[in-house]
Order: sequence, then structure tokens, then C-alpha cells
Amino acid sequence: MRTGRPKQPLMLTEEEQERLASLAHRARSKPALARRARVVLACAEGLDNKAVARKLRCSLGMVSKWRGRFLQTRLEGLYDEPRPGAPRKVSDEQVEKVVIQTLESTPRGQTHWSTRELAKATGLSRMTVSRIWRAFGLQPHRTENFKLSPDPLLIEKVRDIVGLYRNPPDHALVLCVDEKSQIQALDRTQPMLPLRPGQLERRTHDYKRHGTTSLFAALELKTRRVIGALHRRHRSQEFRRFLDTSEANLPSELDVQIVLDNYGTPKTAIIRKWFAKRPRFHIHFTPTYGSWINLVERWFAEMTNKRIRRGIFRSVSELEAAIREYIEVHNEDPQPFVWNRTADQILASIERFAQRTRATVQPC
Repeated sequence: MRTGRPKQPLMLTEEEQERLASLAHRARSKPALARRARVVLACAEGLDNKAVARKLRCSLGMVSKWRGRFLQTRLEGLYDEPRPGAPRKVSDEQVEKVVIQTLESTPRGQTHWSTRELAKATGLSRMTVSRIWRAFGLQPHRTENFKLSPDPLLIEKVRDIVGLYRNPPDHALVLCVDEKSQIQALDRTQPMLPLRPGQLERRTHDYKRHGTTSLFAALELKTRRVIGALHRRHRSQEFRRFLDTSEANLPSELDVQIVLDNYGTPKTAIIRKWFAKRPRFHIHFTPTYGSWINLVERWFAEMTNKRIRRGIFRSVSELEAAIREYIEVHNEDPQPFVWNRTADQILASIERFAQRTRATVQPC
């Protein structure tokens, strides 16, 4: 029986393991580089080339190539080699100057560099600055928002909720509950111009407000069916009425595991008493500033994109009718969300982010 040549074992140092994990999962990694990093990580698990190819759904030749390249030149071997072409006209010192100036300074009277401003300051062309920025992944014109949870029980809550998502109990329902408050009924100041061949749908930038409504929703994990209730206010009284509506739509013989946002309304006396009288309901609070872990937030985003953001509503009643119709259509053929990331992966990502930014955090 032919087994092929034995493969040289691929062992990683701790530093290489961390670097490869960063390349494989970082959002800004080039897709080809991230795929090569995943190949090497899978090989380091002791899998043979065929098993790695099946696991990552790539060719056997690709696995063999990048295993061999890594064994020969380690991390440097995963990067593309320079292409042949005309000699460089920009020195390494000039490139370093552009990168350092971009990262460590700002133009006088401004908050960030543009290619034209930096080209004037360095004496290089605008396209040269642009190519250097692209090579080093620098985008001074863009920013992102972040918020780390200060919850002292962050780790426990993440493991608890992700455990519910990935291994839901057999004889219980898992509901993701939250409210989308202050949904505005917006009307445009002039009629909308519809989509036409060669012309996008167009609308005025300004709008008229006709009031707001709030949506309480419960997303059932296994079926993705949604129970919703609309109220003009979002106090504990309205939330209790929503809980009564939800209970009436749930099988009475099953326990109910509820994933709930960690905000004030569910912690009021009237809500605590409601849950105390119903021992089959078990609450799992999300971490502080951790709404991203509540799956119903994903459904809210879908509803906003598909029905609310581009809708035109001349009254709150029109808005509420549109939301009810969306829920009805959604429940006719719901497709469950699938939570793929483990709690360890989420916590490792938070740890990497905290370590990267700890030394560069600016005081408030």
C-alpha cells in the first residue's frame, strides 16, 4: 500500500503561532495571505496535506506549496516576492519617512494627511504617496468606532451566551430579546425619483419627521421566527406587555432561555416580579456595551436595510404597518442565523485588540 513520502513535521514557535493567527483572522489581511496562513496553521495541527486540503477546500498542490515554502523560509515565505520591472526611483529612506510622517504627525491646522498634502511636504508625487499608503495599509481618511466592554463578567457572559447559540438545549427555547427604540417615520420633502436604466433611485437629502415608534422583538434561535410588538413608548410597562404577548405565543411545556440586553428596563421591579412568577424563564444578560452578541440585533439591522432606511412614511401608522408587514413576510419563510465563532475565538480577538492598542491609547 502506497502512503507517499513522510512529511517533515511543521512546528511553530509561540510568536509564529500568534502572527499566523493574526494574519488568518484579521479583517484587513489580504485574502491570499490569510488563506496561506490558515494552511500553515492547519498543517501545524499535525494534519497531512490531503486532510488540510479537504478542511480548507483548496487544492492539494496549494497545501504542498505553502507547507514547503514555510518550512524553508518561515513567515517571510508566505509573502509574494517582488515582481520584475523598472528600477525603483524611491529609496527605502523616503518610504520610511512617508510612513512615519503619516503615523506620527498631522498637517498644520488639520486632523489627518491627504495624498496631496503629504506629497507637498515630502517632495514626492501624489501617486507615489498613494502607492506607499496602499502597500502599508494606511488610510488616514478613514476611521472606525470601537467600544470595549468594561463588564467584570465579560468572559463568563460571552461563554454563557455563545454556548447557548452553538449548543442550544434540547427541551427549551432560546429567545433573543431586545428593543429597537425611536424608529423615525421620515418623509422626504420632494417626491422620490424612481430607479431607471442608467439612473439610480434618487431622493432629497432633507426630510420631514412625523413621530417615532419602538419595536420590541424576540427572535427564536432555532427557527428565526420573530415575535414583535410596537409601542409608542418604551417603558417597563410596555416591555411587560410585550413579555405577556411572547408568553402567549410560546409552548407552555418548554423552558425558555432569554438572551437580554443589559440595560435598565428589564431590571425594574415590575419586570423582576414578572420573571420571579415564571420560573421556566431563565435570563442571560449580555455584557455591558455588548449588544453585538444578541442575535436579534442582526435581525434589526436586516429589517433596517430592507424596509426602514429607504422607506417613505407620512405617519407613524404607516411606519408601524410597514414593520408589521415585514415581520409577517419574514415569518413565512424564516432562515435561521448560524453562529460560527466560538467563545475562545471572540475572547482571543478582544485580547489581541487590547494588546495592540494599549501602548497607543491617547488620554481622553
